[in-house]
Amino acid sequence: MHGTAHPDADEITETPSGKRNEALWLGIVLSVLAALPVMVAWTPQMTDYPSHLAGFKVMLDHGDDPFMTRYFLFKWEWTGNLGAELLMVPLAPIFGLEQAGRLIVALIPFLTGLSIIAVVWSLRRRIGVGAILAFAMIWSPSLLMGFLNYSLSLAMAFFAFALWVRMERSPWRLVAFVPISFGVWLCHVSGWGVMGVLVFGYEWTKRQNWRDWRPFQKPWPLIFPLVPMLAGMGANSQVSYGRWGVLDYKWGILYKAMRSYDPVFDIAGLCVVLAVIVFALVSKRFDGRAGWAALILLVLTLIVPRQIFGGDYADYRLSTAALLVACLAIDWQVPRWGLALAGLLFTSRIAVTTVVWYEDAQTARQLIGALDHVPEGARVATAVAIPRTQWLFGPFEHFGSFAVVRRSAMENSNFALPDVHMLSMRETKYRFNDPTQRILYSPTQHIDLRKFKPARHADYLWFIGNAQPVALPDGARIVYSTPNSFLARLPDAVDLANPADGS
Repeated sequence: MHGTAHPDADEITETPSGKRNEALWLGIVLSVLAALPVMVAWTPQMTDYPSHLAGFKVMLDHGDDPFMTRYFLFKWEWTGNLGAELLMVPLAPIFGLEQAGRLIVALIPFLTGLSIIAVVWSLRRRIGVGAILAFAMIWSPSLLMGFLNYSLSLAMAFFAFALWVRMERSPWRLVAFVPISFGVWLCHVSGWGVMGVLVFGYEWTKRQNWRDWRPFQKPWPLIFPLVPMLAGMGANSQVSYGRWGVLDYKWGILYKAMRSYDPVFDIAGLCVVLAVIVFALVSKRFDGRAGWAALILLVLTLIVPRQIFGGDYADYRLSTAALLVACLAIDWQVPRWGLALAGLLFTSRIAVTTVVWYEDAQTARQLIGALDHVPEGARVATAVAIPRTQWLFGPFEHFGSFAVVRRSAMENSNFALPDVHMLSMRETKYRFNDPTQRILYSPTQHIDLRKFKPARHADYLWFIGNAQPVALPDGARIVYSTPNSFLARLPDAVDLANPADGS
């Protein structure tokens, strides 16, 4: 990988200015297009999104909403996982909770697209085929699952790296990057880590020899978030590679780096991207200033545990990031039709995502009608039937959290673990949070809701899934149904008129 043959960031290459501007505008248009799925869906169709929205609801209304105070505890902590929460504080009073959440989700792919352009423009002052190809990784598995804070932090990390390159000769760079590093870390600790890898890889290409330690010293302004982490602010010490099949799992997150809705389509796209990367490497069209970071991220994907600081898929997040950064390292000038061809992979993926989100949003409109039959402050046990093996990310696995958002209910699919989330359940005698809503089933398995434990502590049972259960809890009465869901009132349901203080 090369990295020293390029002009400085403030020098203009020999690429004609007209072509440079056309490619730049193409990148900006694709950045806007990246938000299209959010524009067509009334609510984002991400796996975890409803539970994040419920967390925002409790965060904003705890202490004012008596039901929120009765059922939940919430404790603010300055930790490396606050990106969307901090945005929600000013946006929710202006747009309302649900529209503010939708706006944040739309901003993330848009900003990620702009950050891709910022990195490549700072490195080479032109937009090449690698940058356009990198857009195909914007709607990564992490974003489709709803990892909002991480996805936002990744965009901020790219912007920060672009600024690091642009401030190459500025005496203010070291001063500026102390608060910048804290800003990226506050969004999410993993984005801060990616930023550090990018900066180190960039500086590594400038080493004089293998004994040159300056690449390890240059990123020192980025290390200060280690202070609150070592002090234990919001840190969870849980680290795990998973219980079994570590090697199979690691292989899985590599070939699923572009996983979305169809395995053939996604793996074919991955093969195209890898083929271009290999060609760039073999033909020496690979910029080491980003290429070394891609290699480090790939290695980290293989060695980092699955769970760190209580968060899941810590390594899976890095597999797509490594692929994206490798695309940023491709330094291959192609004609206009080559840029258009590279953009075709992104536009086809965004078209599929947009269609799927629109269709799932219509289903979601039917599902949420169940809440018209749920009184304010009720206790809702959500049961979601999930196939044991499926490629796509199910959009309804946390849909029950809308009971919290719209009815101030106590519901069991929320992220509410003490020492992991700022939100936790006030009632600790029984577990009533994620993943108790999940019922994993095989094609030959019968779903018997008489065995569903959360229903024993609820007023309503909300079932969502394509596999119909063979039995309901004794005395349950269905009050609302759709082709793939129903709401049942349980025999011991309590009518809540005036909630107690709960403080």
